[in-house]
Amino acid sequence: MNVIETRAPAKLNLTLDVLGRREDGYHDLRMVMQSVSLCDSLRLEFDGGETVRVRSRLSFLPSDGTNLAASAALCYWRATGRPPEGLTITLDKRIPVCAGLAGGSSDAAAVLRALNRHYGDGLSPEELAAIGEAVGSDVPYCVLGGTALAEGRGERLTPLPAMPACAVVLCKPPFPVSTPELFRQIDGVKLRCRPDTRGMLEALAQGSLSGVAQRLYNVFEDVLPPRRREKIQEIKDILLECGALGACMSGTGPTVFGLFSQRARAEEACRRLKEQYAETFLADTAPERPEV
Repeated sequence: MNVIETRAPAKLNLTLDVLGRREDGYHDLRMVMQSVSLCDSLRLEFDGGETVRVRSRLSFLPSDGTNLAASAALCYWRATGRPPEGLTITLDKRIPVCAGLAGGSSDAAAVLRALNRHYGDGLSPEELAAIGEAVGSDVPYCVLGGTALAEGRGERLTPLPAMPACAVVLCKPPFPVSTPELFRQIDGVKLRCRPDTRGMLEALAQGSLSGVAQRLYNVFEDVLPPRRREKIQEIKDILLECGALGACMSGTGPTVFGLFSQRARAEEACRRLKEQYAETFLADTAPERPEV
């Protein structure tokens, strides 16, 4: 039995801007994305069967082809002309689910990279990202990882200078956020502020962590329901009180993250937040692109 083990890092949105709704129903986005060391672990076992199955300790995750990890395998075989094989994908989930951290998309990207190495196909990161586009909008970025500007639905990617190394505290409050509802809300309002994407790119080019932290911004925070917005702000306030250089919500939330130049302060923030929120994590930036 052939076995592959790999990891899938979480992503953060350093900036997230919604430019408008498209005729196809999707939205044009402009986002600066960053990988962090918080990750899922995956084990791929070619078991000689006829189906792709996904196993996890989380009973609510789908175990069939509707799981993004399984869908990625099916898309890979279809794109490369290979016949499907019996495959069991075991997920050790550490990235919170439905958290704005692209955990499912990163799992799918990890499967694409693993299969590319397994078969020796030698597809480039860009070719794998193109396959990933059929799986989900965040999958192309998750294939490439590192620091990147994502545009369109998220599939148009421009690698950026690596973000300066720092500690990151991530905190997911225990409430859901509806992504479709947030998009409906944002379609109906005039945004009061937008990210300084150009300034963020300049800060990255200069290697300025403080410049990056000062320009963290996510337009979805402006259209959250009031009680949710208050809770997000409370978490951001704790991060800033503990010494974060900046704090922001990632994706459509509800995870909030803070960037720290001093690890001791990040550890204190993590300790304080864990007293209230079980899903609080200490991580580091992961600027290197994953191996394909």
